[in-house]
Amino acid sequence: MFYSVRVDGMISLFSAEASGPGLADLAGVLCGPGRMTGFGRTAARLSAVVDEPWRAGALARECRRRGAEAQVSAAECGRPLVRTPFRVDLLPLERGWSHGEEKVLPDGFRLDGAMLRMWALAAGSPQGNGYLLALDPEAPETHERLIAALAQLGVPVKAQRGEEALLRVTGRRRLAHVLELIGDAPAGAEPAWPSLVPVVRAG
Repeated sequence: MFYSVRVDGMISLFSAEASGPGLADLAGVLCGPGRMTGFGRTAARLSAVVDEPWRAGALARECRRRGAEAQVSAAECGRPLVRTPFRVDLLPLERGWSHGEEKVLPDGFRLDGAMLRMWALAAGSPQGNGYLLALDPEAPETHERLIAALAQLGVPVKAQRGEEALLRVTGRRRLAHVLELIGDAPAGAEPAWPSLVPVVRAG
């Protein structure tokens, strides 16, 4: 296994700050609700339906930081939708993450801090003394492999029982490691970030 560690203040090898932002980071959105759509064999776009408007806005800004313009609108279900235009440079993501109409993980997929940061923005939330990462309920074949990818990154998780497909990170040391990997929350996305203080949800 490869673990992300800091030595004398040096940036962790697998943290979000280890390299500049790039299009490959958008794979983190695909770990959660994201979907790729191809336009023939010439272009592809990324889209994600999320739960809150602030989450959509933060995701769109992070996409733009990576050179992929993204717009926020409303999906047919009424929830916020983040979507890029069709782009040639998104074809590698579409080819890796799609098998016909099915969403799959690319062969040899390895998660890193930058991808985990995007996943947290799209579908992460603190709860109690843990942190939840939502999976795509319509892509169950990706779940076990994503659990393995997180473990390889030094973030062991457990599937949380219930109607939703959720992974749970528990333990102060593991939460601190997640924070190290994903860096500081972008403006407006603080509610999506792990907390080392137990979070109590109203209601």
